[in-house]
Amino acid sequence: MFDQMKILGVIAARGGSKGVPRKNVRRAGGKPLIAWMIEAAGRSRLMDRLILSSDDSEIIRVAGQYGCEAPFVRPAHLARDESSVSDVIVHAMESVPGYDFVMLLQPTSPLTRAEDIDGCIESCINSSSDAMVSVTQVDKSPYWMFHMDGTAMLKPVLGERYLNKRRQDLPVSYLPSGAIYMARSSWFMANRSFYSDTTRGYVVPAERSLDIDTESDLRYFDWITKANRQK
Repeated sequence: MFDQMKILGVIAARGGSKGVPRKNVRRAGGKPLIAWMIEAAGRSRLMDRLILSSDDSEIIRVAGQYGCEAPFVRPAHLARDESSVSDVIVHAMESVPGYDFVMLLQPTSPLTRAEDIDGCIESCINSSSDAMVSVTQVDKSPYWMFHMDGTAMLKPVLGERYLNKRRQDLPVSYLPSGAIYMARSSWFMANRSFYSDTTRGYVVPAERSLDIDTESDLRYFDWITKANRQK
């Protein structure tokens, strides 16, 4: 609890991942991938309860081994490829009511720390935000990016006026890190999204912003954990 506000953490992990099959329970850095976020959330000082939303018995079992409860089995219609994460969160909130804020924690962000989770909670509530999303600063500016038309002609994504500017003269740009999404419960139920024109960003360092989506990401994470152990 922070400032008399009760916070519910939800880890959403369905069984039918496509890019990396069974990725939530794949060994990564010496333990199941999902275990990293569970352990980070378990060290949070401010989160009141952490639950799992999953349709998969193995994910539920593994999560339980690392201390994350699963008070329900996610319905099949919320575990399809086209299922909305927002609907998954609404289902979790309706199944476990009574919390002022909800926080979605993605198990594909294993470098997330408890300090990131608690920092987002403090920042969101202290700033009276309706919603907050973890972001990281990008190293490739979108102001210098192009798309190509049918004749391979380069077209500036954000217009030509930025192309001749120095990097230091361009606005600092951020990308959602994919790890933490937080919102006031009543606001989320009304908006069904963590994004709006009032959503604020919580900056997480790039070195903690790995979002595992491919086999290469998994191998990179294994390399990082091995290097850290050697230190």
